[in-house]
Amino acid sequence: MTENRKPNRLIHQKSPYLLQHANNPVDWYPWCNEAFEIARSKCFPIFLSIGYSCCHWCHVMERESFEDAEVAQLLNKYFIAIKVDREERPDIDSIYMTVCQALTGHGGWPMTIIMTPDKKPFFAGTYFPKHDRMGLPGIITVLEKASQAWKENRDEVLKTSSSVIESLSSAEEATGNASRSLAEIDHRELINTAFEQYKNTFDSMHGGFGHAPKFPSPHIFFFLLRYWKMTGDETALKMTEKTLDSMRRGGIFDHIGYGFSRYSTDRSWLVPHFEKMLYDNALLAMANLETYQATGNGIYARTAEEIFTYVLRDMTSHGGGFYSAEDADSENDKGQKEEGFFYIWKPDEIRQVLGDADAGRFMVLFDITERGNFEGRSIPNTIKGSIPGNDLEFVETCRKKLFERREKRIHPFKDDKILTSWNALMIAALAMGGRILGNSIYTTAAEKAANFILSQLVDKDGRLLAVYRDAVSSLKGYADDYAFMIWSLIELYETTYKPEYLKNAIKLNSDFINLFWDQKNSGFFLYGNDTEQLITRPKEGYDGATPSANSEAAGNMVRLARLTGMYELEDRARQILKAFSGSIKGYPSGFSHMLSAAILLETQGTEVIVSGEAEKGADKLLDIVRQGFRPFTVSLHYGRSQDVLKALIPSIANYSTLDGKAAAYVCRNFICNEPVTDAQQLVELLQ
Repeated sequence: MTENRKPNRLIHQKSPYLLQHANNPVDWYPWCNEAFEIARSKCFPIFLSIGYSCCHWCHVMERESFEDAEVAQLLNKYFIAIKVDREERPDIDSIYMTVCQALTGHGGWPMTIIMTPDKKPFFAGTYFPKHDRMGLPGIITVLEKASQAWKENRDEVLKTSSSVIESLSSAEEATGNASRSLAEIDHRELINTAFEQYKNTFDSMHGGFGHAPKFPSPHIFFFLLRYWKMTGDETALKMTEKTLDSMRRGGIFDHIGYGFSRYSTDRSWLVPHFEKMLYDNALLAMANLETYQATGNGIYARTAEEIFTYVLRDMTSHGGGFYSAEDADSENDKGQKEEGFFYIWKPDEIRQVLGDADAGRFMVLFDITERGNFEGRSIPNTIKGSIPGNDLEFVETCRKKLFERREKRIHPFKDDKILTSWNALMIAALAMGGRILGNSIYTTAAEKAANFILSQLVDKDGRLLAVYRDAVSSLKGYADDYAFMIWSLIELYETTYKPEYLKNAIKLNSDFINLFWDQKNSGFFLYGNDTEQLITRPKEGYDGATPSANSEAAGNMVRLARLTGMYELEDRARQILKAFSGSIKGYPSGFSHMLSAAILLETQGTEVIVSGEAEKGADKLLDIVRQGFRPFTVSLHYGRSQDVLKALIPSIANYSTLDGKAAAYVCRNFICNEPVTDAQQLVELLQ
C-alpha cells in the first residue's frame, strides 16, 4: 500500500503528474542538475520516463511497473530514474520524442528513454509491461539488458549515443533552415498540394481524414476555410462542415456535460479516448465559430457555446485561468479505475432518472441500448441521426437531469495546473466567441484570463513564464507560450479595441524575436536563449495536436504588420515560411496552420479603421466589420482618449471623423477608399 510508503523526491514538485508518482518505490528525481551529477559520480545510466497526468497508458505503466517492488529494485540499483511532465517541459519532450521516433519508428506516452549521464540517449521506447507479453519486451527485460550493456559494452553504448546525437543535430540543422530550404517558394503550389492531399484522404462517410484513430486537428479546418475563402472551392467548406457535424454527433462529444475528448479510437467518432484537453476544446471552439461565420448555420455557434459552458463551469480557476485537462480514467462502482466510466450509461440508470416513457424516447435518440456500444455500457451519441427540432426542448430537459445524476459519480482526475500556452488558446477562443456571438460573458472571461496570465505568469523582468500551480509560477516560457499569447492578445484587441492588448502583443512579439529567433537560419527555436540549453535546440514547424509556434508566429506577424504598419514583420513571416519550405514541400498537409499563414500572405489584405465614438455611430460600423467570415481583414478603432493607440500607430491620427460622425476607412494594397459614415456603404466596401 502506497499510503505507508516514504515519499520520493517528487513529493516536493508542483506538477500533478510528478505528484502521482511521489509514492512509488522508485527513487525518482525530477529533471535537475542533482540527478545528473549523481549519475556522473556513480557512473550510472539515466532512466528517463516522460508522460502527463491524464495519460491512460502512463497510469497503466505506473500500476504495473513503477508501483512494483521488483521493478523499483532494478531501477534504484542500476539507474538514476528521472520523471518529466511533458506539459511542463515540452523542450525535453520534443527532443527525446524525436529520438524515440527515429530509433523505433513511432512515439507516444509514456515515453521511455535510457541515456548516458550526459543526456545522450542510447535506447528509446514507449509503454512496456512488467514482463514480456504479446511481442513486447517487459520493462524488467529492458532494464536488465540495458544495465548489462552499460557494464559490459560501455564503449559501444557511448558510440551509439554519440551517433544518435549527431543524427539528431544534423536533422534539426536541416529543419527550419532558410539556407537549406527552397530558393524560390511557390506558396500557391504548396497550398494547392495540401488541399489535394486533404481531398484524397477525406472520409466522405464519417468526416475527418485517414483511418482510425482520428484526431480533431482543428487547424486543418482553419486552413480549409481560408482556402475556400481564397479560391471559392466549395469542397473545402463541405469537408469542414461534414467533419464538424460528424464529431458533434459522435461520442467524442460529451452530449451530457459538453466538451470534446482527445480523439476517437474508431472511424465514426463513436468511441473516444475519454481524456479532455483544454487545447482541443479551445481550437474546436474556434473552428466552429469560424464555420458559423462562413455558413450562418447555428449548430456551429451552439457547439462553440457548449464548449464554453463546459470550460467556464468545470475548467476555470477562481483567478480566471484555465485548468489543463481531465483524465480518461475514473472510479467505477467497484472502486476500480476504469477508462470512460464517468461518461457511459446503462438503460436502467436512464430509467431511474427519467422514468420509463421519457427514458425510452431519450435512449432511441442517443443510441443507449441493453447491449451497449462500449464494454457493456453506452456512450451517448446521435450518429444515426441528428436530433429533430421538435425534440430539442425535451432533450435539454433530460440532459439536465442526467447531468445532475452524473455529477454524483466520482469525477475523473483534473490536472489543475495552468499552462500559459493552452490558456492563451482558450483566451483567443473566448475573445472570438464574444465578438462573433455578441456575448459579453465570453469577452469578460477572456479578459480575466488574460489579466491573470499577464499578472501571475510574467516575472519582474517581463519574461513570460510557462506554468502556474498552487500560487507558484515557474519555468521560463517556450515558443508556444509566446506565439499563442500574442494570438490571444490580437483577438482580444479586435474584440474590445482596448489598445493595451495591442500594446502587449507588440511587446511580447519583440521579446519573442529577441529570445527565440534563429539569427543564422531564421525561424523560432522551441526554447529561449536565456534558459537551460539541452543536447540540441529544436525548431518546430509541423502542426500536430496544436499548431506549431512557428506557424502561429507567421500568422501573427502578418496581422501585426497590417494592424500597425510595421511591414518588416511580414518579411519575417516570409522568412519563417522559407525556412520550413523544404519540410512543407515534403508533406504539405502536415503544415496546415503554416499554410494558413501563407494564404494570408498571398491574399490581398483589408485594413478597416473606424474613427469616432460609439454614440457617434462607431458601434454600428464596428458591428459590420464583425459580421461574416473575413479572415484576411484586420480592424482598428480610434476613439477619444486613445493616446496608447496613437503612440503605437502615429498615423492613426490622420483618420478623423466626418462632420461629427464616426467614419470607416477601408484600405487595400496601401490605398484607402474615401471614408464612409453609413453602415450600408461599409458593407458594400467590404464585399
